[in-house]
Amino acid sequence: MTSGAHPTRLRRPRRGRGPLALLPLAVAGWALLEIWLLITVGDAAGGVTVLLLLLAAFLLGGAVVKRAGRRAWRRLSEGLRAGDPAAPAPGAGARGGDGLTMLGGLLLMLPGFASDAVGLLCLFPPTAALLRRAGARFVRRRSGPLGAAFDEAMAARERARARDADGRIVRGEVIRDDDDQRPDRDDGRPPGAGH
Repeated sequence: MTSGAHPTRLRRPRRGRGPLALLPLAVAGWALLEIWLLITVGDAAGGVTVLLLLLAAFLLGGAVVKRAGRRAWRRLSEGLRAGDPAAPAPGAGARGGDGLTMLGGLLLMLPGFASDAVGLLCLFPPTAALLRRAGARFVRRRSGPLGAAFDEAMAARERARARDADGRIVRGEVIRDDDDQRPDRDDGRPPGAGH
């Protein structure tokens, strides 16, 4: 016998789509903005001027990426030679990594004026510092492997800086100033020789 009641369906809770669901719409909007800016600047200044501006931005972006890549490679190889890849290499400024610089160079290489403007914001030191802090806050708020990796990298960086007060590692020899190793003794023995 059936009771006439219909079986109820279990409903899954609806998950929020999050910002990734809007990514295709954002890319399409960005492309439309770039096309509109190219047409507007082309009408005002001419097609040859637009072509020259795009070429100049591409060359500047390539030079920025090349320089930042060389600097990052040099820091990595010096850190590996020193035995600690987390340690700041000699000559590494307080500015930190070159990821934002590379991003700025890549944005300059993309054709379009909006991407060039954002790329220049990534390269200009005051705005780059603001973007770096905002990115760090965003990554810290995220849970998961990326947030944990970021926290571990920051802890390693702080440990490396704690070795020396100003964040630099001075490579060299340690010379002890003990009584039996002083060179000004008169007994004729070389410093460090036993009694």
